[in-house]
Amino acid sequence: MYKYILLSLAFALAWPTQAQKQDDMRQAVEYLASQELGGRYPGTAGDTLASDYIVGKLRSLKLKPIVKGKKKTGFYHDFTYGKADVERTTHNIMAVLPGKDKRLRNEFIVVGSHYDHLGLGGKDSGSRRPDTVAVHPGADDNASGDAVVLELAKHFKKVRSPRSIIFAFFGAEEQGLIGSKNFLEWMKYDDERRINLPDGKEGIVAMVNLDMVGRMRDNALSVSGTGTSSQFKAMAEQVGEQQQLNVTCTPDGYGPSDHASFVAVDIPVLFLTTGGHMEYHTPDDVPSTLNYDGMQQTLEYSQELISRLASMPETPDYISVPAANMMSHAKFKVTLGLMPDVMGQSRIPGLRADIVVAGKPAHAAGIRSGDIIQEIDGKPVNDMNGYMERLSELEPDTTVPVKVLRGEKVLTFQVHLVASKR
Repeated sequence: MYKYILLSLAFALAWPTQAQKQDDMRQAVEYLASQELGGRYPGTAGDTLASDYIVGKLRSLKLKPIVKGKKKTGFYHDFTYGKADVERTTHNIMAVLPGKDKRLRNEFIVVGSHYDHLGLGGKDSGSRRPDTVAVHPGADDNASGDAVVLELAKHFKKVRSPRSIIFAFFGAEEQGLIGSKNFLEWMKYDDERRINLPDGKEGIVAMVNLDMVGRMRDNALSVSGTGTSSQFKAMAEQVGEQQQLNVTCTPDGYGPSDHASFVAVDIPVLFLTTGGHMEYHTPDDVPSTLNYDGMQQTLEYSQELISRLASMPETPDYISVPAANMMSHAKFKVTLGLMPDVMGQSRIPGLRADIVVAGKPAHAAGIRSGDIIQEIDGKPVNDMNGYMERLSELEPDTTVPVKVLRGEKVLTFQVHLVASKR
């Protein structure tokens, strides 16, 4: 009996506490989003430092590399992109945890995040401040996702999983999901060196993507792709109830992150995010702005969700779901100067203004953060699609009524629209 007590005590001491996990995630974010790494632009010295850091963590866990017989470079999947005169070479970083179930171990789940960012920003970089050349640290986008995936790798290395798991850190996501697309293209071809990966992309039965998971508010988490397999929605909601999170489900698996590459080749996906904020794609996306308690909640949610996915007795089916947000690439002539609630947390018709920027049209008219927009120019706004449809109809240098719900009061403000900068 004494022997078993000692073993139990040793196991408990070896298992990291919540505080230890949070501290490890904080350290990962602070390094990946440090000034030293210069914004992790693909092919730069900062990109190399970030890669070395992630590979060091994966190697320390004794996870299997993706390429046979290469202890130092076996975790890298290199690729080149761009035009001939401006080609860049970077890589995805991957490790494999073989499944423990003899029947399910040949089915693989990809658990991924992207590790690149915008470098120094500037014109045509995707920066929301294109006139500013400065390090864009990308703490939330996406050092937060990388930190959570590293913790997930630690967790599943200890508890194992019936299905095999590929832990993937994609490069060049900000340039158009290039890393994840290249990975799936690579998987089409039989390559005997890829000893620890499935034989072709058909062996990948699901993908879980974490992108911008560092700014949780009101215990809210968005999960997209819940309609891409018949059991995903119930699973995502049940885990949310268990973890006491406000989970918003979106059926389709499209969107501007790496999960979209997988759903495009008929692989069911789940995309986790805590949503946007005003520091997104700016030099102000720094580690001190993150909610590390919220990241811990996302980690625990992800652990349970992936555990259920990995132990499903049957292979997840794939369902093709049309993109819900058909207006996502619409170009608008005007701006209200606010950041809407892209996760759709409002439980009544309308769209909540998460952040109203001081000095911009909506703020100048009297609209405040937290107001729920219900009408623009006399036409209803029931959700994000309705909001963008209203904006697409408007012209600059005009004044339109905007009706909002603030608490229990319905208020109408006259907003003078200005031209959006493009």
